[in-house]
Formats: sequence, structure tokens, C-alpha cells
Amino acid sequence: MGKTVNYHDDLKQCGLKSTRHRIDILEILDHSDEPYTADQVYLELIKRAVSINLSTVYRTLDTLAVNKLLNKLSISKDGRALYEYNRRIHRHYLVCLGCKRIKAIDGCPLEAYDKKLEETTNYTIAGHKLDIYGYCPQCKALGLPKQNH
Repeated sequence: MGKTVNYHDDLKQCGLKSTRHRIDILEILDHSDEPYTADQVYLELIKRAVSINLSTVYRTLDTLAVNKLLNKLSISKDGRALYEYNRRIHRHYLVCLGCKRIKAIDGCPLEAYDKKLEETTNYTIAGHKLDIYGYCPQCKALGLPKQNH
């Protein structure tokens, strides 16, 4: 069974107050299978009947990202930032060019390559980023990408 997350302790360790908004946002992103935009987080909070302004959501997301409780991703979804709960694991993503859906990839296909690079270049590899773009099964079923004949 997975580790039970204590958001109060995580916030305290970062020197942050444990507020309802912070806890709710951490919980929403922790239970999501994909990264969310600030707008998506806001809509989830509204569904939970949490009274909050969109500007507060943006500020809270930024605070949590600066304190490494969330990852702020550079994968563009209409030019907006995406956020995910920081599970302290290394992840890569498949990004659909049709519907913009994002799916995490299990494992890292570059681990062996990183080791080989270290051996051949004498660099110490600190990390890498890999996002793969294509079309999900649903978009392919709709005929995407459109073929030019």
C-alpha cells in the first residue's frame, strides 16, 4: 500500500502555514493522474465548494512550486503552466498534439544513456527532460493528424 501523505507536515517542513487552500490544492494534484493548469485546479476547488479566487489559486500554486511541493512543468498546454504534486520521482510525458492530453510514462528510457554519457564524456549528469509528442488513440480514431494528399 502507498505512503499516506501528511500535507500539514510537508507544509511545516517548508516553513509554510497549513491552510485549507494549500491542503486542498495539494490533495487535488496528489490524486490526479495528469498535471493541471491553474484553471483546472480552480474548477476542482469550486466542485468541492471551496470559496477561492482564481488569483489566490495562482499565488498558492506558485508558492507551493517555489517550495518544491509541486512541480511546475514547461510542457505547454495552450501556453499555460502545468502543475503536478511532487512525488520525488523522475517522470517523462506523452503529449497529444490533438487534444493536448498529457500522460506520464512509466520508467525512464534514458537511464542507460545517461550512464554511457558520463563514461564517455566525464560529465556528471544531473538530469534530463524528455517529452514525447504525438497523437493519442482517441485523436487517431478521429483521423488526426490530417493527412495531406
